[in-house]
Formats: sequence, structure tokens, C-alpha cells
Amino acid sequence: MDTKKIKALFDCELEDISDVFIISEDSDLENQNQTNAIFSEKWIKYSREEIKQQEALFKFQKAWYLDLYSFDSEDALKEYLQEQDIVLDAGCGLGYKAKWFADLSPETLVLGMDYSDSVFPAAKIYKGTENLKFIKGDIANTRLKDSTISYVSCDQVIHHTEDPEKTMEEFSRILKKDSELAFYVYAKKALPRELLDEHFREVTKTIASDEMWEMSEQLTELGKTLSELDIEIDVPDIPLLGIKGGKMDVQRFVYWNFIKCFWNEDLGLETSISTNFDWYAPSNAKRYSLEEFIEMTTKANLAQNYIHSEEACYSGRFKKL
Repeated sequence: MDTKKIKALFDCELEDISDVFIISEDSDLENQNQTNAIFSEKWIKYSREEIKQQEALFKFQKAWYLDLYSFDSEDALKEYLQEQDIVLDAGCGLGYKAKWFADLSPETLVLGMDYSDSVFPAAKIYKGTENLKFIKGDIANTRLKDSTISYVSCDQVIHHTEDPEKTMEEFSRILKKDSELAFYVYAKKALPRELLDEHFREVTKTIASDEMWEMSEQLTELGKTLSELDIEIDVPDIPLLGIKGGKMDVQRFVYWNFIKCFWNEDLGLETSISTNFDWYAPSNAKRYSLEEFIEMTTKANLAQNYIHSEEACYSGRFKKL
């Protein structure tokens, strides 16, 4: 790996600590710092879980990624990446998608950037991948030079930044003309669930981490219990509360409309607990309507190539004009 080439992409000096380039370790913003700390804790803890659980999550996430961003197969993603010279995985977490990108396209330089300490175990685990480098820094202020990146992937992360709209503008700035951004935002849920979720964006700062993990375990137990009931109910439309009618499993009804209580037997207990934790614990976790999702891309001078919509999220690929 040519470290001089990598450093030349940035407008600042990069300190090298444990094979990670450091741009910034802390934020001046309270909510962002709290959010960074939460994800540092989550990813460091999860990196110590059983390999089988990690592999199950990574396999699930990779298959979902193809669906979220309209790649018909892994081969289609491989072909796409091989046309790119520099890829940024913005909010890379433990780096498994950055590693995936790097393996699919060995001639492409892949940068994995995260504001949490997840980059340190990621750099250690994937040290042998020559075309992959991890960076600790703020994806809302990457310090990359203008028009340097040919593909930005920000999967399930931008809503955890202080101002996602400004983060979008940052991605537009660093993208080359006609290059693409792939990103995902949380979708707004029914009103009762939104009120509860918004409540936690503020109070989580005053709750001890141990208590948040305990609550996450309790919510996982609730999700599992509701799932095991295996009961389908016929729900009426309740437009004023944003509740959509139709036949649905009781666990899904509670989950989408009242309280996130994630449980997935295939992914396992610890992954389910971790998923509930990273929903309730961060201060920064904005949700969007479809109209708001599209509007933020338009303001950032990005044109729609593909949009995916489901109850959990909106995602898509957008080209810089």
C-alpha cells in the first residue's frame, strides 16, 4: 500500500496509530461525542463475540446491501467496484463491508472511515489486505480533497451524524463528477413509536451504559417472546397515528408501531441485543420521510439513479451532477 498516495488525498496531516490514520478523535458537539462513544462501545464489545455470530451478521448485511442499492448479485457489485479507483466506506464500523469491497476489487483503493474506535480492531483483523486502509475521523468532515472519490458508500450511518444534510453536502464535495453515493436512512415509523424513539434521543445521555445494555436485553427477550406467539392479527388503518392496516404478526405490529424490540433467531442473541442497543443508545439517530430523503439529495446536487423503500428505511444510489 502506498501510504504517500493515501495521505495526498487529504488536506491535513495524518497521524498513524496502530495502522489507523487519525484525522480526529473527538467532536466538539455533545450529541456527536455521545454517539461516537456508544458505537465505540458497541463495536468493541461485538468484536469479541463468537465468530459464528459475526459471520451470520456479515452474510446477512452483505445480501441486504445488494438489495438496498440495486446490485443484482455480488458479481454485479464486483464489476461496478472494479470501475472505481477510490472507494470510501463512510461509517465503516468493524470494516467488514470495506474488506468485502477491497476483496472484490483488488486494484481499487478502499478507505474505511469511522468516528468510533471500531477502526482499531478492523485494522488489526484486516491488516493483510493491501488495498484497504482505515481512518478514524468525522465522515461529516472527511478532510479529503475535492472530487477525489469515485464511490461513497454510507450504509446505515448518515443519520448518526450531527447534521445529515451537511454530511450529504460533504459527500457531494468529495465525489468526482458523475460518480455515485449509496446511502441509507431510517424511515419514520408510526407516531407512538416516533414519540418513544425521540424521547430516547435526549434521555439516553443521562442513562448509564450498563442500564442501556440491560434494557436492550429485556427488549430482545420481549421481541423473542412476541415472535414465539406466532399470532397474526388484522389491524385497521389508523391514519392519525400513522398506523397502517392489514394482516400482520403481532410482533411486527408492536415493533413497527410502538417499540423496537428486535429479535432474529438466525442472527442470534448477542446480535439482537446489539441491534436494540444501537437503536436506543445514540443521541444522533434521525428518521426521514421519503420526501425528506429525496429532498436532501437534491440540495446536495445529487441526481437519483435508484431508490429503495421499505418499512425500516429508504436507500438509493445518487449521481453527482
